[in-house]
Amino acid sequence: MSLRDIFINRFGRLRSGWRVLLFIAAVTAAALLIATVLRVAYVIVLLVAPQLRQPRFVADMLFRFSMLAAALIAGYLCARGLERLPWRSLGLTLHAGWLRDLLIGCVVGFVSLALAVGIATAWKGLSFSFNHAPVTSLARSMLGSGVLLFFAALAEEAMFRGYALQTLTRARLAWLGVFLTSVPFGLAHLDNPNVVPGVTFANTAIAGIWFGVAYLRTRSLWLPWGLHWAWNWALGWFFGLPVSGAQVTSNPLFNATDIGPAWLTGGAYGIEGGVAGTVALVLSTFFLWWTPWLSATPELKKLTSEENPATPEPVLSIR
Repeated sequence: MSLRDIFINRFGRLRSGWRVLLFIAAVTAAALLIATVLRVAYVIVLLVAPQLRQPRFVADMLFRFSMLAAALIAGYLCARGLERLPWRSLGLTLHAGWLRDLLIGCVVGFVSLALAVGIATAWKGLSFSFNHAPVTSLARSMLGSGVLLFFAALAEEAMFRGYALQTLTRARLAWLGVFLTSVPFGLAHLDNPNVVPGVTFANTAIAGIWFGVAYLRTRSLWLPWGLHWAWNWALGWFFGLPVSGAQVTSNPLFNATDIGPAWLTGGAYGIEGGVAGTVALVLSTFFLWWTPWLSATPELKKLTSEENPATPEPVLSIR
């Protein structure tokens, strides 16, 4: 093997491992730049309007937006510059079946979380009572948490199931890609409040595999986005449980009481830190892999299955 072979594959392209490293460098630089600009803008807004309502919500939304923008900008630059691929290769355009994939993701995500809650409740680990707060408070909480979690889920999917997983899939290293993106996905949640040692990482990594399988079945981000959002929204607003250790709303539909044991329910971290969550995630992953309801469009399959897919030149449309 020559020195050139270490960097260049037989198609004359930079090898997939180097492409992933360049993406990591690009997304880091983009995130720092965008976050800096947004922080400056946020400070200016606070100076102009010091009585800004919901400052924590605004700050969290800006953080999620910076993650999303960094992942998509870096992903497109790498796809275009390193592999001469169009924007639609990232799997976030309005391709055939995109809405169906999103809706299936939302349904499966909600049902999977409900299964985890059902397991914990059947074992007397959780109990629920209806929140009798005013309807306006419930509606405002539902909308606010829904919007925040919608963008948070998309940002994480673009970051972890975006270009890095996609370019490894083109290199016929899909399962290695799922592993390599699920491990940092699990590690990224270890700074959350009320982390359960060992279980938090394991369950979050399993969730990363769940989302990775969803991507591989459709070669699109719509299905994992729907799964991710619906799981978190059902967890935080519908059932009133912590989302990865944090309370995302003050007025959930139900008030949850955690009776324990913590190994089952996850305790203060929430269902994602317990065995009930593990069982639901594993079962849902197998369901996604085997269900006949899911498939990729021929174009997306081609754009993500070959190291050197033929694409029309140039492609300027986002469709």
